Amino acid sequence: MPRVLVVEDDPDVRQAVQFGLQHQGHDVRAAGTGEEGLQQLRPFHPDVVLLDLMLPGISGLDACRRIRVRDQVPIIIMTAKGDDIDVIVGLEAGADDYVVKPVRARVLDARIRAVLRRQDTAVSDSVRPRAESHGELVIDRAGLVVTHRGTPVALAPSELRLLLTLSASPGQVFSRPQLLTAVWEHNYYGDIRLVDACVKRLRGKLGELGGHPQYIQTVRGFGYRFGSP
Repeated sequence: MPRVLVVEDDPDVRQAVQFGLQHQGHDVRAAGTGEEGLQQLRPFHPDVVLLDLMLPGISGLDACRRIRVRDQVPIIIMTAKGDDIDVIVGLEAGADDYVVKPVRARVLDARIRAVLRRQDTAVSDSVRPRAESHGELVIDRAGLVVTHRGTPVALAPSELRLLLTLSASPGQVFSRPQLLTAVWEHNYYGDIRLVDACVKRLRGKLGELGGHPQYIQTVRGFGYRFGSP
């Protein structure tokens, strides 16, 4: 039974989401502020965090950043402004996915289960070696561990699955819609911003924000490819 922490300011929305997810078979705890949500992280140890962007006190964005400092638990941000810049900022702050309120429990359930599947992407890949080296980047597909220059790289589920998808076929160009389907299991073209935000975060963690990225390369007009030294 997946454990879900819902951090939502509006009590009516919070209650509706909590009851809806419980009906879908989730173990749910709810918080009304960012502070309360952060306090519940350690004792509850959720599998997924649903995080409202508009929170009193500690904002949803700040809460997202604080969670990412110490935990790679999947984060799905909830916003009433689907076309607002807040969505992009939230994704760049470390969120794995987003939904626009109001959202049905079945849709949330599907997003939650999809983001959890990303953590198990490579476990069944028995054809590839346990660890593969790409210059200073080492990817352990069986153990789901990534190191760069000998240092472990903490990756959120979407970042890890994106890296695994691209690195499985070095040199192959993937379009944004292809990556959206492979990593997020979405098929709505408007969600391609998920891909760009995740690429930016992944590049940052691999020290590739400036100049010419070595690993996650942009192919203008087409998408992205993995460059292996």
